[in-house]
Amino acid sequence: MAWGLLRQRLAADGLADQVSVTSAGVYGVDGSGASPPGVEVLAERGIDISGHIAHTVTAQEIAEADLVLVMEEGHRRTLFYSYPQYLTKVFLLSEMSGDYGDVKDPYRRPKAEYEICADRLEKLIDEGYDNILRRLEVER
Repeated sequence: MAWGLLRQRLAADGLADQVSVTSAGVYGVDGSGASPPGVEVLAERGIDISGHIAHTVTAQEIAEADLVLVMEEGHRRTLFYSYPQYLTKVFLLSEMSGDYGDVKDPYRRPKAEYEICADRLEKLIDEGYDNILRRLEVER
């Protein structure tokens, strides 16, 4: 959902051609689609993530990324242990807004949990947006 929300925000600001946003999981189920409740919640917000296909993050993706945003501290630790050479570009999404809290995955939970998660993601992206752009060296 963060992938879809951030892409939408960048597109709304005319920055979609300057910033590429991809999504990969630390513990993802390769080949699975986005969770139906997540697809539905974002569709209600005008965002289509129905074509998203999950995959596990690769060393090449991290190497090529300018910024890696993770949802949970456990994700960050896993990436640090697997790819310590890239630790300077891995951050919690919440860290961009000064929050430093985990965003728990609502996977297999009721739709209401996806709505709560989407609200939190949207808030974190809004509050951390300028910091994200600054780290990417992108000007509005």
